[in-house]
Amino acid sequence: MFRHRKKLYFSVLFLLMFSVTLAGCQTEPKSNSESSAQSGKQASTTAEKTLTISWPKDIGPLNPHEYTPNEFFAQGMYYEPLIDYGEGGKLVPKLAESWDISDDGKVYTFHLRKNVKFSDGSDFDANVVQKNFDTILANRDMHSWLGLISQIDKTEVVDPNTFKVILKNRYYPALQEFAVVRPLRFLGAAGFPDDGNTAKGIKKPITTGPWVLSEYKKNEIAVFTRNDNYWGTKPNISKLTVKVIPDGEARVLALEKGDIDLIWGEGVISLDSFANLKSSGKFETSVSDPVGSRAMIVNTSKGPFADLNVRLALQHAVNKKALVDGVTNGVEKVADTIIASNFPYANTGLKPYDYNPDKAKALLDQAGWKLPEGKTVREKDGKPLEIELVYMGPDQIEKPMATAIQSDLKQIGVSLKTTGLERELRNKRMVSADFDLLFWNTYGAPYDPHSFVSTNYEPGYGIFESQQGLSMKNELHQQMKDVLLTVDEKERQKLYNSIFTTLHEQAVYLPISYLTNIAVYPKYVKGLKFPAHRDETPFDTLDIQK
Repeated sequence: MFRHRKKLYFSVLFLLMFSVTLAGCQTEPKSNSESSAQSGKQASTTAEKTLTISWPKDIGPLNPHEYTPNEFFAQGMYYEPLIDYGEGGKLVPKLAESWDISDDGKVYTFHLRKNVKFSDGSDFDANVVQKNFDTILANRDMHSWLGLISQIDKTEVVDPNTFKVILKNRYYPALQEFAVVRPLRFLGAAGFPDDGNTAKGIKKPITTGPWVLSEYKKNEIAVFTRNDNYWGTKPNISKLTVKVIPDGEARVLALEKGDIDLIWGEGVISLDSFANLKSSGKFETSVSDPVGSRAMIVNTSKGPFADLNVRLALQHAVNKKALVDGVTNGVEKVADTIIASNFPYANTGLKPYDYNPDKAKALLDQAGWKLPEGKTVREKDGKPLEIELVYMGPDQIEKPMATAIQSDLKQIGVSLKTTGLERELRNKRMVSADFDLLFWNTYGAPYDPHSFVSTNYEPGYGIFESQQGLSMKNELHQQMKDVLLTVDEKERQKLYNSIFTTLHEQAVYLPISYLTNIAVYPKYVKGLKFPAHRDETPFDTLDIQK
């Protein structure tokens, strides 16, 4: 159901691009006169406030229906969805003022916002919504990672302000998936290629959003100016400049020199650099609420972790606070559960496992793993307690975490081998469940928790396979299927409670930390607010007060 999204994490998404004509997608830099024509109104009415940020890569061609080389953040800031993902997973109106769901959960009727214009002055209405859905559904295989796409049976223009989406089956995550950054966002009609298929590129990036692209030089700079005809709350700043700076340390230097005004995002600079900038006292720093989870998958299907007591011993043996504080300088937060409680349906009140090496030792004793006198590694039936942890070799967080976990397990008599692999080999080990422990991240907002449960019950990714040692696996995986289909809110929460409780009690994952976005900025930058959506940006609320 979420197969394509997961394959993105497995670095095969680039295969999609073999069919894309990049030249057709690319937006050409505009001349000064063209830029002035778009932004002259702003300049004449408001004192210009410019915010300059950096990004590791070029923004891409701003095709709302395509993937690499389009950057998530640029697509998210530029184009708008029917529904937005708000705090705590609350779904709020965007281009749709409201929506109705039929009793059988299959028909979604969207009442579109009136008097919305695209940046070229054309109307946003049900006909242009239909045009966007037509090209998305014409490339259904490309977007099959999103469960909603495979569930759509047909769409219908009811009238200029009303649009229907009819599903083949009821599917509760549909509303959350209408909020994703791509591909369910809307391009103005004049931006489409002549054949209407945006998989071949777009003519120009025409948007309903708060920004318009006014200057662009590939791999160097993109300048966005405020769309003063925007239907919603207009940004405080009048110009947003994005400089391409691939190196993280160069990005830090640019901030210190005053060449940029904001470092923002997930993994855009090292956490050591973030800590140094924070301690310097020269900048404001902020850390978002959890946007995803860092964890280890525990293989219950074979080896020592087929025994629940060994899995429980692991939970008590790892000093997560020392691990997270030491490796991430406290930027990430200790994770007590696999999905953070600020996500929908995830605030289930589960009791965290405490760091307790003595309890871990007692559990291993109960499992028959004894520590022979004079030895440092436990044994059972003459076999040493040796396990392997697979991590992404180039990852600057996973490698030191693996070393720290190795030290923790040594204290309870467990020998841990750490194996760092390149992405392709690591993924092969994962999908074949050829591991004892393996680092893994959840997908974050707005994809979780529904994408998380679909990953668990769908074979082919290694997670389902690693849960085959659970005696209740069939019941658990059936609940995961059922929760995506139920239209009863109370029943849905009940199912999620049961799913999360079983995974927690069976110690199927070792949650380590909650992933966060960070921001560093001078004191004259005001109003920073992190979006709840992992892939959205905070630019619309920012102000410059020098």
